[in-house]
Amino acid sequence: MSAVVWIALGSLLAWLWLLLGQGFFWRTDVRLPPRRDPEVWPPVCVVVPARDEAEVLPRSLPTLLTQEYPGRAEVFLVDDGSTDGTGELAAELSRRHGGLPLTVTSPGEPPAGWTGKLWAVRHGIGLARTREPAFLLLTDADIAHAPDSLRSLVAAAETGAYDLVSQMARLRVESRWERFVVPAFVYFFAQLYPFRWIGVRGGRTAAAAGGCVLLRAEAAERARIPDAIRQAVIDDVALARAVKGGGGHIWLGLADRVDSVRPYPRLRDLWHMVARSAYAQLRHSPLLLLGTVLGLALVYLVPPVAFLAGLATGSWAAAAAGGLAWLVMTATFVPMLRYYRLPSWLAPLLPFTALLYLLMTVDSAVRHYRGRGAAWKGRTYARPDTALEES
Repeated sequence: MSAVVWIALGSLLAWLWLLLGQGFFWRTDVRLPPRRDPEVWPPVCVVVPARDEAEVLPRSLPTLLTQEYPGRAEVFLVDDGSTDGTGELAAELSRRHGGLPLTVTSPGEPPAGWTGKLWAVRHGIGLARTREPAFLLLTDADIAHAPDSLRSLVAAAETGAYDLVSQMARLRVESRWERFVVPAFVYFFAQLYPFRWIGVRGGRTAAAAGGCVLLRAEAAERARIPDAIRQAVIDDVALARAVKGGGGHIWLGLADRVDSVRPYPRLRDLWHMVARSAYAQLRHSPLLLLGTVLGLALVYLVPPVAFLAGLATGSWAAAAAGGLAWLVMTATFVPMLRYYRLPSWLAPLLPFTALLYLLMTVDSAVRHYRGRGAAWKGRTYARPDTALEES
């Protein structure tokens, strides 16, 4: 057999293993676990780090302020050096909508060794602890919550004795590029961190979605959150690893009514979102980068290339192996498209999207070695993500 046939067979075997041996990552039925209302609703403090979020705040903050929570709850919005009036707008929205008490505060510029977001989170958690909450809800400023979101999260955590309950917010898919790139982003994340494995006590897989994390206060203290992860660029994964590494029980799944309102209308907006931290995910390792590029090529690019090349050259073995691998790939992507209410005909285009992610990852490494590091909201973090490496 030719080299093309062998490579295509390797890709097919990889897809059969992903289909059956990677925690059924492609299924989208991991939602909030069974829950019942506790006899006494524990107090909760909501911490929202916000930097230049005036564009999205009117669509997200009111959904937090108007939460239908039976217990005591309040919101701390930490204005992380905004220049667009984020703090003033938050206060105005509170006066206009009422609801849960809101405190707007600012920690100043982060000291050396801290990322800006985690410094803001530290400041917010410090204020929240004066209220002695049982839980902390860490949520981003672009996340809109259904009225019963907080109630559902707390009920799930209390029923399942979880130390961390996180929902991956449904991202926006309105523009053409959002429809191409966003579902694949969640699909790839679930492939790296199968949700079913995350909830296994004592298992090694740990991850969270930073937009919506309910964290038991005592677990946060035990894991020294956020001090233990102060340099992490990918803070949600580092947070989950720290909590699980300290013996905590964690859960992550897809959200039904927790949505991101942040728009990514152009390809370059999505490109920047991925490239700013992709190389940090690889722990700034050239070997991991090489392995990732080769792996993406074998798993996602080889099937359509082998199929089309086999048809063109009359190599039916290559066409069959490539076509079957492409078919399995397509079938595993359909559930995610349905979750995002997108047409299934987009599924065969996943190799094209994977090629984009491959290029974004390479660009992330190029940015790192040019000294640009992980950039976000006017800040650049050029240092390696040591907190992630050590966790």
